Amino acid sequence: MAGIDLNQIKQRYGIIGRDPKLDNVLDTALQVAKTNLAVFIQGESGTGKEVIPRIIHDHSLRKTKRYIAINCGSIPEGTIDSELFGHVKGSFTGAISDHDGYFGAANGGTLFLDEVGELPLSTQVRLLRVLETGEYIPVGGSEPKKTDVRIVAATNVKIEKAIREGKFREDLYYRLCTISVKMPPLRERGEDVLLLFKKFAMDTAQQYSIPEPIRLTPEAGLVMMSYKWPGNIRQFKNVVEQMSILSEERIITPEILTKYEITPSSETTELVVRDNSISSQPSDGSMEHAMKMMQLMIHSLKMDVEMLKQRVDNKAEEPQHIIHRLPAPPQPIQHAQPVQPTHTEFSEYSEYSERPSADDDDEEDLNLEQMERRLIEKALRRSRNRRKVAADELGISERTLYRKIKDYGIEE
Repeated sequence: MAGIDLNQIKQRYGIIGRDPKLDNVLDTALQVAKTNLAVFIQGESGTGKEVIPRIIHDHSLRKTKRYIAINCGSIPEGTIDSELFGHVKGSFTGAISDHDGYFGAANGGTLFLDEVGELPLSTQVRLLRVLETGEYIPVGGSEPKKTDVRIVAATNVKIEKAIREGKFREDLYYRLCTISVKMPPLRERGEDVLLLFKKFAMDTAQQYSIPEPIRLTPEAGLVMMSYKWPGNIRQFKNVVEQMSILSEERIITPEILTKYEITPSSETTELVVRDNSISSQPSDGSMEHAMKMMQLMIHSLKMDVEMLKQRVDNKAEEPQHIIHRLPAPPQPIQHAQPVQPTHTEFSEYSEYSERPSADDDDEEDLNLEQMERRLIEKALRRSRNRRKVAADELGISERTLYRKIKDYGIEE
């Protein structure tokens, strides 16, 4: 959207990622924000769907009004109608006074219905009436009430299947789905996996005073990027935290990943070649692997530079004893103890700096041998010339590292 920088949006809402699919979702959210159209967000569990309605509300004409987020799947079927549409005094046991419900409380603002696919069919009928007429009748009442609420809904249910099985009304789906947004699963976000790994590893090390964050070898990076991640960012974060705390090795290899049930795909297995994984003259069949390794290493170097710059900037702006953290997005206003969405994968984590490295162009101009030598020298410096540690980081054997040190005349 013209005039709005996606990088600023990512920083404000703690979104990590540069994948075009993610950027397209954010751009769509900003484009529809100024309208009153209903938005339907689909995506697997753990993809971070709940950040999108917050962005839509904050950039809409309703931003000064209430934003209420509800997890429809966590409210019992017997009370869901009362929670959404309110009730009148005496309509059921315990109804000691009139209650507006979320539609009344959010009048003029935005109502986010998370897990809308879990709504009972009877509640779906009531919701359809609100969308069609802007009116609803409280439980036990007889007089309709008016409400002006913008609806954003989300689900991880395969809605087309639910419609075929008679579990979700087709007419309601079309009312909710004026604008459709699909959150990409983590497995489709490419190198965002590496960005997330570095951030979660650094956060865990900082939180638990671990001297050195864990790092991935290039082969392990390929495995992480090719893994299916059925639990998406929620599962990914848990795995990184487990490895950060439990792994004695700080350099994570594919072998270590298998201990956490993270196994390579068949395609990745073919690429992971031991002992000659980095060679200035790759044998037949290993050139593609070598180039992938170089690309991952270059990408890793660039991220290291960016994070170092970010650390320097943070220290310059803040006292040394303060940990730099971006402010969390504003929390939804609660009314009558609304049930909030269960997990937020993005809201705690700041985006990496997008500023280009001054050395980027020089790195890309290097040939394979020059880049290999530079990577070896850097690994040796970081490991204080401990060959085994350097070899593990590079994803090659100590014997191969020794041979390459001799070939390149690298001084230790």
